[in-house]
Amino acid sequence: MWIYSKKLQYPISIKNKDLSMAKFIITQFGGPNGELAASTRYITQRYTMPDEKGKALLTDIGTEELGHMEMVSTMVYQLTQGATMEEIKAAGLQSYYTEHGCALFPNDANGVPFNAMVFSSTGDPVADLAEDCAAEQKARAVYENLMNQTRDPDLLAPLSFLRQREIVHYERFRELYEEYVQKYYQPDFPSKC
Repeated sequence: MWIYSKKLQYPISIKNKDLSMAKFIITQFGGPNGELAASTRYITQRYTMPDEKGKALLTDIGTEELGHMEMVSTMVYQLTQGATMEEIKAAGLQSYYTEHGCALFPNDANGVPFNAMVFSSTGDPVADLAEDCAAEQKARAVYENLMNQTRDPDLLAPLSFLRQREIVHYERFRELYEEYVQKYYQPDFPSKC
């Protein structure tokens, strides 16, 4: 179904270790507004879209979000590569290290593990697309908050790329949402499976 190209969607080459930023960036891996939640949300919702256009859009964006998970993982790895125990402690990552060592684990910046309850799949295309629009805006805001915390150009470039993709995804979802409101939204009728 997919063709996997063994390269990142945007090149990442971070030269400076920054464990504090890694601790924050990991929220875009496993936090409530991160790429794991987005990819799972869209790939799950695609099955109840009323036409091929909706199914295709959710499949395309959902699989792109999987690529974004890989980019976020790469950033976290590069920011922490070769970290000493003293650096891990100074960044407040001892509890994370205790549980996961240097492996990536989906959680937010506060260490709260990923939970599928952060997204919804209602079977109502209008409701699901409204949530998808909101999800993209929240992810954009998180990327902007991350960008405000660094001046490292090697980190700003991929964060900026990911932020821009959230904007594009929002626009595609908004366009489909507006189309579906006109075509399918019937407030007086119950939805069907």
